Amino acid sequence: MVFAVVASTSFVGFGGGVVFPILPNLGEVLGISGFMVGVILSANRWTRIVANAPAGVLIDRIGTRKPFVAGLAIEGLATFGYVIAIGSSAPEAWFVASRIAWGVGSAMVFATAYTITADVSETDSRGTSMGIVRAGITFGFPAGLVMGGVVSELYSNATAFVVAAGFAGLASVIAFFVVPETHVDEREGGVTPWDLELSLPALTIGLVNFGLYFAYIGVLFSTLVLYLEAESLSVSLALADAPLEFGEQGASGLLMAVTVLSGSIFTILGGALSDAVGARVPVLVAFLVTTCAGFAVLAVAPSLSFVVAGCVLIGAGQGGVGGPLTALLADLTLEERMGRAMGTNNVFGDVGGGLGPLVSLPFVELAGFEAMYALSAIVPLLAGVVLLAGVYRHTGTLSPTVEDTAV
Repeated sequence: MVFAVVASTSFVGFGGGVVFPILPNLGEVLGISGFMVGVILSANRWTRIVANAPAGVLIDRIGTRKPFVAGLAIEGLATFGYVIAIGSSAPEAWFVASRIAWGVGSAMVFATAYTITADVSETDSRGTSMGIVRAGITFGFPAGLVMGGVVSELYSNATAFVVAAGFAGLASVIAFFVVPETHVDEREGGVTPWDLELSLPALTIGLVNFGLYFAYIGVLFSTLVLYLEAESLSVSLALADAPLEFGEQGASGLLMAVTVLSGSIFTILGGALSDAVGARVPVLVAFLVTTCAGFAVLAVAPSLSFVVAGCVLIGAGQGGVGGPLTALLADLTLEERMGRAMGTNNVFGDVGGGLGPLVSLPFVELAGFEAMYALSAIVPLLAGVVLLAGVYRHTGTLSPTVEDTAV
């Protein structure tokens, strides 16, 4: 069941990554301002802020299967909207509308994917299961980054968007025939954006998620292509003795892909490690420190090799946090509130990811990349302080065991 979810979410993830290497530079070609590019890149996350809670409540009331399949289909249509935007006389409107639709679909997909995993996993293996699913959700993203950067340079921007849309459509077909129902409750009541899980564990873990997404998606992914351009950094690959040179779009796509692949690997390892240790918090703290180190390296990077190392560390850090963090949330949450808890966690992450581009792009123009990345290194440390304080307040210890946190 877990791997059925992984298969579906991996394919649809292409559409999530394809815009990042293309849009910052495409903005100048299409006459889109830097601020508007930031709005487009973050529009899906601002939409999810409103859509996450209803998605979680819907899951607790009607189950996981229908919202999961519907969400994947919506994401496929949204990805095709990028193709229309390229040839439109109003590209800003089409890109914003597509990103908003993507936000609605992904809110449904993310909440259902984690809830399915929580439903079918046991406490002593939940970290591993959550890590696998989170890796699956993010695995399609680096493929989209490479597609956006490389395919757009070798063929065209429209071609990259068409290919991503095709894979997104395939994802919804796979889900329709493969993914079963796991969470039927069918309770009465309405569905509202403010029906959140406001328990201390949900708020604590949500704030950690906020910090990670602010620094990772909001800052790194929104500024990397501009950083490479400013530093005149490019990537060369030797293919059949013929070197292939990638400019800032292709290079940023490859670097983002390396970052996300590193995150996917450590997502699985982090979740499995928290199961093996029998405690989530020590693993979470270690990977938060790793994320801090990655941004610190990026802030002082004297060459491309240091940029690569910084990206790998950031990917490893945020990935290693992912599995244990969602597993800890599931450990501390009642089953009938799981959909709401996952939706609430996604709200915090999307606020961070949505706020990041709006803050980082203007800040870079004022203070530069080094200052932006140095300040970003502090964010995961603050998230660690919040985690320890919240866990201690709820459990009475800084590092509870998995058995102690099981609801």
